[in-house]
Amino acid sequence: MTNIKRNMIVTSALPYANGSIHMGHLVEYIQTDIWVRYQKLKGHNCFYVCAADAHGTPIMIKADEEGIKPEDLVKRISKEQYNDLNDFGVNFDNFYSTHSPENQKLAEDIFKTLKKNNHIYTKEIEQAYDEEKKMFLPDRFIKGVCPKCKSEDQYGDACENCGATYNPNELIDPFSTLSSSKPVWKKSKHYFFKLNNFEKSLKEWIKQSNLHKSISNKLSEWFEAGLQDWDISRDEPYFGFKIPGESKKYFYVWLDAPIGYLASFLNFAEKNQIEYDSYFNSESEYELFHFIGKDIVYFHTLFWPAVLEGANIRKPTSVFAHGFLTINGKKMSKSRGTFINAKTYLNLLDPSFIRYYYAAKLGPSMEDIDLNTGDFVARVNSDLIGKLINIASRCSGFINKQFNNELSETLDDFDLYNQFIEKSEDISNHFENREYSKAMREIMLLADSANRYIEEKKPWVMIKNTDQRDEVQKVCTQGINLFRILMIYLSPVIPKISDGVVELLNEKKWKWNDISQPLLGTKIKKFKPLLTRIENEKVEKMMVSSSDDKKNNSSNESNITIDDFLKIDLRVGLITQAEEIEEADKLLKLNIDLDGESRTIFAGIKSAYKTNELIGRQVVVAANLAPRKMRFGVSEGMVLAAGPGGEDIFLLSVDEGAKPGMKIK
Repeated sequence: MTNIKRNMIVTSALPYANGSIHMGHLVEYIQTDIWVRYQKLKGHNCFYVCAADAHGTPIMIKADEEGIKPEDLVKRISKEQYNDLNDFGVNFDNFYSTHSPENQKLAEDIFKTLKKNNHIYTKEIEQAYDEEKKMFLPDRFIKGVCPKCKSEDQYGDACENCGATYNPNELIDPFSTLSSSKPVWKKSKHYFFKLNNFEKSLKEWIKQSNLHKSISNKLSEWFEAGLQDWDISRDEPYFGFKIPGESKKYFYVWLDAPIGYLASFLNFAEKNQIEYDSYFNSESEYELFHFIGKDIVYFHTLFWPAVLEGANIRKPTSVFAHGFLTINGKKMSKSRGTFINAKTYLNLLDPSFIRYYYAAKLGPSMEDIDLNTGDFVARVNSDLIGKLINIASRCSGFINKQFNNELSETLDDFDLYNQFIEKSEDISNHFENREYSKAMREIMLLADSANRYIEEKKPWVMIKNTDQRDEVQKVCTQGINLFRILMIYLSPVIPKISDGVVELLNEKKWKWNDISQPLLGTKIKKFKPLLTRIENEKVEKMMVSSSDDKKNNSSNESNITIDDFLKIDLRVGLITQAEEIEEADKLLKLNIDLDGESRTIFAGIKSAYKTNELIGRQVVVAANLAPRKMRFGVSEGMVLAAGPGGEDIFLLSVDEGAKPGMKIK
C-alpha cells in the first residue's frame, strides 16, 4: 500500500426523500462509511458527501396527499433519514439536499454546456396523460395488463410476474394509478441527451476505472445492445428545477439528482475553505468514488460519466456496486415481516452488531447478502463478545485490581505482537478492495490467537504465586496491546466500540500506524462493559415489530372498531342484468336494483358464475361504499361473497321473502 497522502471524495446513492431508512438501505451506507473511515484512519483526505434526493412526481404527490408543500416534506423526511443514519454511525462530512441553490446553478450550467456542445436535442414524443389529474404520467403511475404474459395490475415499464420490460403504450387496458381513468396519449416536446456520442470515451473510461468484473460484464451486454439516448425532461406539474428557457418543463430527477453529489461537495467546500474546482475540473488528479446498489449501475457507469465528460467535468475514479439484502433467505417484504425499518432495529439492538455483521458478509461484488437472524446472533456473540471483548475484560481486570491500573514497561512476547502487526498490510488491502469479509476473518483469527495466548499463560493461576506477580502484569499488558491492535483494525467497522477503547486506554484518536508502538508504562481506566450479548428475545421482538409495522402503518385501513363496522349499510340487492367484460379475467358487470334505485357494480366472480345464473338472484350489497372509478367504469358498491377463489366463490345468501333495498342487520 502506498504511503502517499490521497485526496478523495466518496458518495453513497442519495436516499429518496419520501420514506424511512430500512435495513436494505443500510447495506450501502455502512459499506461506504467503513471505507471512508478506513481511508481517514490511514491519514488520507477523504470527504464523504451525500444529500436527500428531493425531486420528482412521487414526492409531489405525497406532499399533496399530506396537504403540505414538497419542500416541507423533503425537509422533514431528510432530517429523519439523516438522524437514523447518524445513529448507525454513518458519519457524513456533508449531508445536503438536491433542492438547493448550488444544485440548481450546477444543473443549469451543465445543461447549457451540454446543449452548447451539441449533446442535447429536442423531439416530440407521445406520453400517457391523465385528463382528470391534468398531468403526464411517469411509467410507474400507469398500470394495466402485461402485453407478454397477460398478468393484470402490472406497472407501465415492467411486469413483476414474467419480468418483461416494455413501453407504457404497450400495456393492455392501461389506467392511471392516480385516478383509475384510462390515460390518453398526447404529444409533448422533450429534451434528450445523446448518450451514443460517448460510446468510445466510455469504453476508455471503463478500462481505466477498475470496475469490478461483474459490472464490466454487464456493461459489455449494454454496449452490445446499443446505447439509448436519455429523456432528461418532464412536463408540469412536477417538483424540481425548471429547464432554462422553458416555463412548463423541468429537469428529470435523474439529471439533477447525481449533480447533487457535486452540489453537496460545493456546499461543504465553501463552508470549509476548500477549492472546489481542484476536485472537479476535467484535469483533476484527485479521486472520486461512488458507492451504489446494483439496480442503478447503468445510470452511474454510462449516463453519469457521459454527462460529466460532455460538460467538461472530471469523471469518477471508480464506481462500486453492492447487491440487495435478503432477510432469512427471502426478499424484504412487509407481509412476511422481513421489512425492517432502521428505527425498529434501533429501538432494540446496538448498531455495532449490524455494522460488524454486514462487514462479515460484504465483498466487492454485486452478490446479494443475507441477514439470517440466527446466524446474526451466533456470529456477533461469538466474534465480538466471546472473542474480542473477552480479551479486554480478562486482562484489564487484573491491571485494574492488582496493578493500580498501570501497564507494565515491557511486553511478555514481542514476537507475538509483531505477528499481529505483520497482518497489517493484508488487512489494509482487504479494506481498500472492499473485501470486508476477508478482513473480518483475518482479524478474528488474530483474536483467536490472543485468546489462546491468555489461556496458555493463565494469569488467574499465576497471580496466586507472588513470584510471578510481575509476569502477570506483563501478560495482561500483552493481552491489552493485542486487543488494542485488533480494535485499531476494527475501528472503521465498530467506531462506537473503538471510541470506548480509546477512552479506556487513555489515548487520543487513533491512526492506522499507531499499531507500530505498543502502549506501555501508562495508566488505563477501570474497565466497563463495552458491549453486551445479543438476546434472542430482542431479535425475535424486532421481527414481530416489523410485522406489526405494516399493521400500524395501515391501521386506518385495516383495523376497524365495532362502531366502524356498524356504519356499513348492508342491503338486499336484486341482480337485474349481468354482463361479461371480455378484457377482464375476473370481473362481471352487474346491474342491481335496491328498491327502485339501480346500481352498477363490478364483481370479481367471473370464474364461479355464469351471467344467466345471476339474473333474478338476490345478493347482499354494501350500499354505502364510496364509488370507485375503474378502467371499465364506476363501481357503485360491493357484492359480498366468500371462498378461496376460482370456482369456489360463494355469494352470500338472502332469506326468502326479503325485498330489494331491505336493510340487513
